[in-house]
Amino acid sequence: MSKTILVIEDNKQNLYLLRFLLEKSGFSVAEASSGQQGIQAACLLRPAAILLDIQLPGMNGYAVAEEIRKHEALKTVPIIVVTSYAMASDRERALAAGATDYVEKPIDPDTFVERIRRYVEP
Repeated sequence: MSKTILVIEDNKQNLYLLRFLLEKSGFSVAEASSGQQGIQAACLLRPAAILLDIQLPGMNGYAVAEEIRKHEALKTVPIIVVTSYAMASDRERALAAGATDYVEKPIDPDTFVERIRRYVEP
């Protein structure tokens, strides 16, 4: 299995931070800046895990998660939503859409990678 983490995030600062933390911890990182690009990258790469923002151009993260789960080869890939949406209903909606876990922004750099490691080792 790939040790690549696909990050679907349109904010360059958030993307930079996630890439830095993951690469520093031994993961490879692939990027997509829109939902459609993320779905295509997920199908092509079959990553070890997907980090998914909810607020994306063109297609929100809920729809992206639902679409990714339609692909047989991606049904078991962990999808971790990383978002500034903080209501309990947002978490429930993300999990119902197919997410495996839900992390609120701003992330805690001291615990974030350990949370990802619950699902995949570098």
